[in-house]
Amino acid sequence: MSLSIAITDEEILKQVKLSGKIPEIIEGIINRQIITEEATNLGIKVETEELQQAADQFRLSKNLHSANDTHQWLEKNQLSVDDFEEMLYCTILSGKLANHLFNDQIEAYFYQNQLNYAEVVMYEVILDNEDLAMELYYAIDEEEMSFWDVAHHYIQDQELRRKGGYLETVKRQDLKPEISAAVFAATPPELLKPIMTSQGVHLVFVEEIIQPVLNEKKRYQILADLFSQWVKQKSEEITIVDN
Repeated sequence: MSLSIAITDEEILKQVKLSGKIPEIIEGIINRQIITEEATNLGIKVETEELQQAADQFRLSKNLHSANDTHQWLEKNQLSVDDFEEMLYCTILSGKLANHLFNDQIEAYFYQNQLNYAEVVMYEVILDNEDLAMELYYAIDEEEMSFWDVAHHYIQDQELRRKGGYLETVKRQDLKPEISAAVFAATPPELLKPIMTSQGVHLVFVEEIIQPVLNEKKRYQILADLFSQWVKQKSEEITIVDN
């Protein structure tokens, strides 16, 4: 027997509340109003051509190759054409405001915080026993066994074990301070002496330290970080009025 379910606006709001998304949604509303007001005060506008270009890029990113594809996507997401245009408008406005406020600060910010953007290519095994860690460290250092051998024997996580403890590219800020200090003082390729943290005893092999370069990707990241910090600061000054 088929089941008919009526999905009303009230039911949608109830589900939003039950899912614990209300704080996130309120934050989004506040941020949008902050951005809109500031852009208006600065005379920043979105042109029709910019909206059209953004719509074309969005459809391309979502593989919406026809008008019918776009219509089905809008219907699935409960959006009208006006809602879609407003979504694009807010995205463009945010980008233009971010550029207006912070584009000329990116280089200075990068060089002042350059160390924070350094990255490392590393391998890691975390052990419970310090004596065992030291024993394995000397065994690797004296080439009695390889880091790969240790990883395959002592790493519990299957995927990480298959990669021999390879963590790929890790950002400095994503490492614990005690590990970060040792890693970025290394001269790669280098096996570090065991490092104690609250997680256990870390055996780390540093393959490469990647010095930060201010390329377009990094510029965009810094711009987004600066803008996000600005919006957060502004939102903390807001008083929410209940109707």
